[in-house]
Amino acid sequence: MLTRREFLVVSAAVTACTPYDASAQQPASSAKPNILFILADDLGWGDLSCYGRPDYKTPALDDLAARGIRLTQAYANSSTCSPTRVALITGRYQTRLPVGLYDPLPGGAPAGLPPQHPTLPSLLRAAGYRTALVGKWHLGFLPAFGPLKSGYDEFFGFMGGGMTYFTHKSGPFVGVSAILLSTKERRASSGTDTRPISSPTARPRSSGAQIRSRSS
Repeated sequence: MLTRREFLVVSAAVTACTPYDASAQQPASSAKPNILFILADDLGWGDLSCYGRPDYKTPALDDLAARGIRLTQAYANSSTCSPTRVALITGRYQTRLPVGLYDPLPGGAPAGLPPQHPTLPSLLRAAGYRTALVGKWHLGFLPAFGPLKSGYDEFFGFMGGGMTYFTHKSGPFVGVSAILLSTKERRASSGTDTRPISSPTARPRSSGAQIRSRSS
C-alpha cells in the first residue's frame, strides 16, 4: 500500500508525463492570478446561509460560493486556532511540528513556526508573488517567530490568539469585564459621566501585542 507521500509523488509524475493538447486549454494569461484566502476562526459548517443557515443571511460570502466552489464533503484538520494554521501554512499534519501540538498556542510559549520551514507564502513569494497577512498570526511570538520571518512581505495584525473588537488591544481577558472597564475609562476621561460601573475581575491573558510591520 502506498503512503500518502508516495501517492502524491506518483500522481505528480503521471500528471507531468501526460501529454495534452495546448490548443484545447483556455487562453493563457501572462499575469499571475491574485490569491485571497480567508480563514475564519470557529466558523461552523452551517454558519453561512449558502450552507442552509435559516435565521440570517451572509450575502457576500454566498456570492463567493456561487461563483466558486462550495465543498460539502470535507474535514477540518483541527477545531482550534494554532493547529489549523500550522497545517494550512505548511501543507503538513500539524502534529509533525512542535508548534502544532499546542491546542492552541498560549502566550509566552517557546514554540513557533520555524522561519526556515517552507510555507505557502514563502513558496508563493519564490514564484514571484508579493505576500501579505492581515489579522491573526498565532504561530509563535517575536523575536524568534513571526509572519515576516515565514514568507510574508507585509503584516498588519496581532501575534496572539485574540483581541477585542472594541479596543483593538490584546492583553487582559477580552470579554464583558474588559468592555465595561474601557467604557468606565472613557467616561472618566471625558468628565461627562463618572458613574461607577461594576465589573467582574478580569483574568489576565497573554495573547501578544498588536503590531504593524512592513519589510524593508
